[in-house]
Amino acid sequence: MRFALPSRSTSLQTLETLLLGLGGGLVFAWLNLPGGLISGAMITVAVAALAGRPLGMPPLLTQTVLVLLGISLGSLVSRQMLHDMSAYPLTLALLALATCCVMLGSAIYLQRVHAWDRTSALLAGSPGALSQIVMLATERNANVAGIAVVQTIRVIILTAGLPLLLALGGLSTSTSAATQPTAAAPLELLAMAAAAVAGALLLRWIRFPASWMFGAMLGSALLHGSGAIEGGLPPSMRAAALIGIGALIGTRFAKISARTMMRYVGAALGSFAVALAISAVFVAVVFMITDVRFGDIVVAFAPGAMDAMLALALTLHIDPVFVGAHHLARYIFVSIATPGIVHLFDRPQRDADD
Repeated sequence: MRFALPSRSTSLQTLETLLLGLGGGLVFAWLNLPGGLISGAMITVAVAALAGRPLGMPPLLTQTVLVLLGISLGSLVSRQMLHDMSAYPLTLALLALATCCVMLGSAIYLQRVHAWDRTSALLAGSPGALSQIVMLATERNANVAGIAVVQTIRVIILTAGLPLLLALGGLSTSTSAATQPTAAAPLELLAMAAAAVAGALLLRWIRFPASWMFGAMLGSALLHGSGAIEGGLPPSMRAAALIGIGALIGTRFAKISARTMMRYVGAALGSFAVALAISAVFVAVVFMITDVRFGDIVVAFAPGAMDAMLALALTLHIDPVFVGAHHLARYIFVSIATPGIVHLFDRPQRDADD
């Protein structure tokens, strides 16, 4: 099998994306903003993409970033975190209910206020699983551009705003070196890398969602949760993973023109406000009836993309097992349930039109 080198244009595009992400991440970190590496990289790349720059990252680099993120998340796992999993069945059930309420509430807002058709409104209100939602929207001739804008803006606001919100409320742990695991020894790093790649390939083989990130997290978590290895990635590699995921999120705007963005920004902000209000109610309920930390609940129930929320869990020192389990459950629930929900709620409208 021949290995094809990337073209010159692809290489320059990737280099520009990484340099923009690095510059933005370092500036935000220098300003000591919460989650500065990921939010700085994301915002800088997103602004450049909206300005018309053809930014992007090749699949191999994307997979590498996701594996590094998974290893870093797994290195935060402790036996106490695994012990706390007893609270998950209740919170996962409430998350499923919250997901339905967010989807329907946002859809009603988009229909009543912005006159969207029912199918497009339901798909735009679905929190997470953007690639599956876009494919379903294409199949049903829904408003793909509007859906992409609504979901992308939601991710950007949550990724940039949640760290500030948690920091202002004193709910996030300091991200200084004292709160992060020390760098593992070289042989331990090799063991983590091998376990991460093996886990990723295994999950990819069984077609598990987000296999690169979750497989790497699983492999790393097994080593750290069992006590076989202590320590994580060196700070520079952990920072590279955060900058990389921020830049990757920012490239989502590369396929959205500024004109399209302005056309749907009102709908995006309004539906986000509705989704946030509904999620806040469930966060309050979970906080009152469980012993889970408030910051963990906020990130786990945030209606955002799975990779972005897990990156925030890393940079804010939030429980990665709790957040990962809930966002994975949401991803699976949205992927399975959304087609049925759209079919159920869209049927009366279609029957009336016939």
